[in-house]
Amino acid sequence: MPVSTERTDLASYACISANSRGRKHAEEFRDDRPAFERDRDRIIHCAAFRRLEYKTQVFVNHEGDYYRTRLTHSLEVAQIGRAIARRLRLNEELTEALALAHDLGHTPFGHTGEDVLNRLMAGHGGFEHNLQSFRTVDELEERYPGFDGLNLTWELREGIIKHSTPFDAPTELIAEFMPGVVPSLEAQIINYADEIAYNNHDIDDGLKSGYITLEMLEQIDIWRQASDGIRRKYPAIDTRRRMYQTISALIGLQINDICTTIAANLDQSAITSQADLRRVNRPMVHFSESITAQNRELKRFLFEHLYRHYKVEKMRVKAEIFITRLFETYLLFPNLLPPKYLARFDRLGRERVVCDYIAGMTDRFALDEYKRLFEP
Repeated sequence: MPVSTERTDLASYACISANSRGRKHAEEFRDDRPAFERDRDRIIHCAAFRRLEYKTQVFVNHEGDYYRTRLTHSLEVAQIGRAIARRLRLNEELTEALALAHDLGHTPFGHTGEDVLNRLMAGHGGFEHNLQSFRTVDELEERYPGFDGLNLTWELREGIIKHSTPFDAPTELIAEFMPGVVPSLEAQIINYADEIAYNNHDIDDGLKSGYITLEMLEQIDIWRQASDGIRRKYPAIDTRRRMYQTISALIGLQINDICTTIAANLDQSAITSQADLRRVNRPMVHFSESITAQNRELKRFLFEHLYRHYKVEKMRVKAEIFITRLFETYLLFPNLLPPKYLARFDRLGRERVVCDYIAGMTDRFALDEYKRLFEP
């Protein structure tokens, strides 16, 4: 495949479009875009990506226009992922595509929706949003003649199914993706770009909501170090700008740390190719020990003071009721589903089809559907 627009200075261990293992279905293309650039464009134009605009990150969509959604979170992960990939001369288009696809399978109402669907699907294969992202791009999107899904490259599909929990996927799904073997460096980066994005921007949203304060954050080691640095550099800075600059400094600190750690790991393991990476079969992407410990403290703080704040908990309980009642009602009255979903019952089973339908909903659609079904 022509790669006239792909960078020629990529590292020897980067993924190259011309070396891709290809797609499940043969296609004739209208132009000569590199394979991973085409993957990225297909993700951006798919319906599941657009729906991320109205899916919860921490705060439900109607709670305010300022707060992150799954869409803005995915864009932030892509920006951080590309920054890391550029410094290491990895494939930025593959990294960006993986970032934009990593939450396509997320439910309405964030991790509450995922937990509820997993409970409701006990005995029917369970539910996990990374696997749902894979099913979304591999089967559920309907855009092209001759096949379902987006027909993405092998490398992108491997990165999606191995995101975060690379060895937990069902055997029948992961069989073609070298089970038990680490994915590309580009795919490994996304786990940490995701963490950098949500840790730092959940701080921003938490401060905006008033559920956490700057005084509380000053007790956290990594925040205090970054904040002190901003105060020294800009002694007259106002509180609001200091908050934004501290978050920016934290992101930069973590990007620098992970790039330095990756470079040291690659050198120590003598990784000079994709084959070396698979043979050595150890994760090359992680933070240093000191940043790992500091991030662990920050995550505990966010869990205790933001994710389990009593006002967030109220919405979480309501979301559990919404999804449970919708799921049970669709099972009991399947004719409430659109016809194309009814047509999948024989092939996928009633529970899985209902699960797919609910997982694809936005917060707003789920709330409206609940009102249509249960409010007079």
